[in-house]
Amino acid sequence: MKVFLQRVKKARVEVDGRTVGAIGAGLVLLVGFREGDTENQLEPMAQKVAGLRIFEDDEGKMNLSLLDRKDEVLIISQFTLYGDTTKGRRPSFTNALNPRSAERFYLQFCRLFENMGLTVATGVFGARMLVEIHNWGPVTFVLEG
Repeated sequence: MKVFLQRVKKARVEVDGRTVGAIGAGLVLLVGFREGDTENQLEPMAQKVAGLRIFEDDEGKMNLSLLDRKDEVLIISQFTLYGDTTKGRRPSFTNALNPRSAERFYLQFCRLFENMGLTVATGVFGARMLVEIHNWGPVTFVLEG
């Protein structure tokens, strides 16, 4: 499981010219799953993301988490995080988890944030999406688990 995380002032995702998810300040999570990932990885990763202290406190230090601030989160499925570009010029996606299992993991992952009392917006699994991200900082992290 891989999460590409960006701290944002605002973000939105569009499918077929229509906004399907939008947030104000918070985090955008691009989430990918690979063969061999299990449901046991979902909750620890959600806890890690929600508790990651990457927002400034009153002294300008990264001391606050998404949970501390009660900001919003936009979660988007992104199988290309497991694109292998080591050979040739066309990425191979054989390491990405099959779509049926990946969608189940994705929906469970989103629910974990909702269960923490956070406002969650999503993209549409498997759709071609236009994602607008206003990275704040910029602050970007890649988490694997």
